[in-house]
This record gives sequence, structure tokens and C-alpha cells, in this order.
Amino acid sequence: MDSVLMETKVLNLDKSSWVLTKLGDLAKDISKRVDNPGESEYDRFVGLGNFVSGDIKIKSWETTENLASSAKAFQAGDILFARRNAYLRRASLVDFDGCCSGDAFVLRENHEKVVPGFIAFLMNSNALWDYANSNAAGTMSKRVKWRDLAEYEFLLPPKDQQAQLAKLLWAMDDNIESLIHNNDSLEILKKSQLKEVFSKEHCVKLRIGDISDNLDNKRKPISKSKRVLGPTPYYGASGIVDYVEGFTHNEPILLISEDGENLNSRNLPIAYSVDGESWINNHAHVLRITNSSRYLVKEYFNFSDISDFITGGTRPKVTKGMLTDMPIFLPKEELLEISERKLMDIDIAIDSNMSCIESAKSLQKSLINQVF
Repeated sequence: MDSVLMETKVLNLDKSSWVLTKLGDLAKDISKRVDNPGESEYDRFVGLGNFVSGDIKIKSWETTENLASSAKAFQAGDILFARRNAYLRRASLVDFDGCCSGDAFVLRENHEKVVPGFIAFLMNSNALWDYANSNAAGTMSKRVKWRDLAEYEFLLPPKDQQAQLAKLLWAMDDNIESLIHNNDSLEILKKSQLKEVFSKEHCVKLRIGDISDNLDNKRKPISKSKRVLGPTPYYGASGIVDYVEGFTHNEPILLISEDGENLNSRNLPIAYSVDGESWINNHAHVLRITNSSRYLVKEYFNFSDISDFITGGTRPKVTKGMLTDMPIFLPKEELLEISERKLMDIDIAIDSNMSCIESAKSLQKSLINQVF
């Protein structure tokens, strides 16, 4: 598959035999109402939150258990099109039966005219979404109407060419799925290694204040209206917020989230390394790691449960005093280097794999736009 991907960056398409066709002639909108889905024949529900822009297939769903609001039924092979907030560009094929949000179209292909799944690629082309957005109606939350979308015209290849193109594009999608699976396996491996590296039998107990200098006194928040755009990353509790002129710090530092909901949810890292010129606001603690590995301290924070050191209710917070006195378990001196190397090697593999995923997705998108 890799050789195919490398050789198929540009499609030499002869569209002379392709026919200008309306979408509505190739697919129909299915509106089969499901009342009280929790008591229906379906156990899978696809909400708008399960759509991912650019994904050719739906990959996640919710249970219908206790779901009382009416929904729409779909069957394997249908294409779900999120008609609300069209700017998000969400449309994917489903390979299972179930029901979905009323804010999605359920489109069923006419297989006398198109090969199965072919329309799923059309639905992820830039041209179709540009048309959909230009015809979306509403103010706060624009919606696409099927009667408008059905009028969309494009050049349709003969079925034999459809089959060839679909085979290539599905092979690319399979390759992307394989790379994503590899990444999931690497993440599992990383968690396993973190558990081993930071196990108490391999570690010594230290205090954050014993292995770092606190540089919070150099922090300086700037309101958005007073920021001057520049090259310096401006950091908050969960990473880069903006780019500004000037800097507050200019050395290798470790930032630890001081406050914010992410301290509880952990949807994002709470510790991140920063090098060079940076501007830090007052939502992140700033540490200069003096007697340990900055990388391992970062990994410890992002791996460990620090809930016992978080104060506040609606606005969780780690105070400077709490951070300074917080215990940390780091590998013994003789294990430091090998532990760091072990985890870094996995990081390199994850970064490399993520780069392959992005390249594969970009190539697939390019080829879809060449076809449509």
C-alpha cells in the first residue's frame, strides 16, 4: 500500500466520458422516525458528537439505552451528513445499523448508478462543502436543507471508473486506519512503560521544591486587547494561547497548569516543556528543573493523579505552596538515563506515526478533490 500511496499523488483523469449529474439523482434522504430509541431494535446511536470532520467512516457511537428523544434510523452502507453547523464539514459512511440525530441526513445511494460507498468520498470533497455552506440557512446555527443539497451537480464517472477510484480511495482509508491502530498500540505501550518507570520500587521520593526553582515571579499576564502580535509564544494553563512581542522567560523551563477545568478532566497535558523566549501568564507555574530530568518530571505530572493537591471547586487550582511541597517519585539515579531513553524512544515512534497519519490524510484529501 505504501508504494501505491507514493506513486498516486496526482491522478491523470480523463473526464471526457463523465456526466454532469445531480446528487439527488444518485441518493435519497431517508427519514424513518424512531420513537423512544431506548426501547427500539437499535442499540447504537450516532450523535453529532460522533462525527469527525474528514473521516470517511463513523468510528464511534453511543448506546441507545435510556434514550427517549426521537431519532432517525439508518442501515449499514448509508451516509450520514451533519446538516447543522455545516462549516464543520462532517459526513461519513456507517457500516452498522442504528439510529442518529435528527440533525443529520440519512442518505442512501442508488447502486444502479453508483458503486457502494462512492458518494462518501464526494461528501468529503471541498467543492461539495463549499456549495453546502453557501446554501446553508439560519443565523446562530446554519443548517443545510436536502432540497438544496440534492441540486448539487458534479461530474460522475462511469461505474467501471467509479470502482477503480473507490478501490484506491478505500485502500488509502484502510492505510490510515492501520496507522491509527499503530498509534493506539504505541499509546498503550507508553502508558505501560510510564507505570513501570514511576513504580515506587524503582523510584525515590522527592519534593518538587528540592529539584526546581520557582520562577512564577517573572510571569506577566496581558489582556488580549493589549497584546502586540509577535513571534513569541504566549502560554496559559493549557499551552500556547497567542503570539506576542517580547518575553518573560528565556531558558529551558517546565510549565505546570496552575488552574482551570483541565486539572480535573485531564483532556490536555498539565505539564509541558518550553525552550527559548516565551511569555508566561499567571495561569501556569514556571519551574526551572535543577537536580533532575525535566523530561521525566513532565512525564510524571502528565501521568500521575495529583487531585489531592488541587484546591477550589468551580475553578480548580494548584497553589504555589502546594506545588513546592508536592511529593514526586522519580527513578533512582542509576535508572534515570535508561528510563528517559525508553520513554523518549516511544515518543519518537508516536511522532513519526502521527506524521504518517497526517501525510496519508492529506494525500487522500488531495485525491478526493482531484476526483470531485
